[in-house]
Amino acid sequence: MKRLFLFVSLLVLSKFSAQAWATEDQYIQKFAKYAVEEMEKYKIPASITLAQGLLETGGGQSRLAQEGKNHFGIKCKEEWTGKTMKHTDDAPNECFRVYDDPRQSYEDHSIFLSTRKYYANLFNLNMKDYKAWAHGLKKAGYATNPRYASILISKIEKYRLYEYDDTSSKEVLYAVLKMYPDLKDDRTFMAQLEPSKMVSKKTKDQVTVEVPYKQTSYAQQQKRVERIKTKAEILNSILIKTHPNDGLRYIVIPEDTNVKFIADKFRVSESRLIKWNELQSDVLKKNDIVFLESKNSSGNTAIYKAESGEDMHDIAQKFGIKLNKLYAKNRMDEGQKPSAGQLIYLIDKKPRN
Repeated sequence: MKRLFLFVSLLVLSKFSAQAWATEDQYIQKFAKYAVEEMEKYKIPASITLAQGLLETGGGQSRLAQEGKNHFGIKCKEEWTGKTMKHTDDAPNECFRVYDDPRQSYEDHSIFLSTRKYYANLFNLNMKDYKAWAHGLKKAGYATNPRYASILISKIEKYRLYEYDDTSSKEVLYAVLKMYPDLKDDRTFMAQLEPSKMVSKKTKDQVTVEVPYKQTSYAQQQKRVERIKTKAEILNSILIKTHPNDGLRYIVIPEDTNVKFIADKFRVSESRLIKWNELQSDVLKKNDIVFLESKNSSGNTAIYKAESGEDMHDIAQKFGIKLNKLYAKNRMDEGQKPSAGQLIYLIDKKPRN
């Protein structure tokens, strides 16, 4: 009887073990492409993103992942204006973000890491050094578990997730197929690899392309469609940069757009973007600098020589300084413009004549 009980117990345990393995493999097969897409946009190793997703969701089985499409356990924070759900984590009934699609969760994770100062040092690391990233995340306080780094590394090495750090969004599905050859019998997966069966991707943050009608030739109209599509794609590929002034996070606008588009893409309120960047309207022009956090009171260099046509707002954006502080440092009235060649003080106050 005891032997029978032991045999059944081992059978059950082995079954659960197999299910856990299958669940994590299936998670990788489904979400590797998202991790690689984020790596290309935000320079976060795909192996790290996937390992974090595996760990945080228990292979996609957690309540947050199932009900809230939240794959990284990101809590609401004060800037979140989207849907929420209550979940017990470090404390009872904490507020967590809810997404319409897992891809949104993946991008929000990238934005979360790339826009917070305490993670800034991660982006100085080699993008293929997953061990350094794992330890860097732990050191920056991403998780309270003292074994967090070693757990991530274990996941990466167990499933060879480091191989996704060497692929691209165009090749990632082939990398998945190489890792899991049995997927050749999965018609849904294989359809993604066959152009004749492929369906164009439509994600939440893609721009709807509307082409104004003009009575013209079909060829000319098609050229206009492609030009507008290209603009939409350019806007969707904006990368967050780190400013020399204390690592402030900012972007450079690649094509004319508006504050709402940037606010929606980076999940920051329009009012904050307008306040942080001292904007007079919601129109953003190509090559405008837009900060995703409040600027500093001083610059990182002492003096700057104003160029022809620049105003004080241009200089404030160039050096990541609050506009009112820049006026004060240079003993200038609000709205006053500098002359070409004028020395603009960025750290100390301009000496009195």
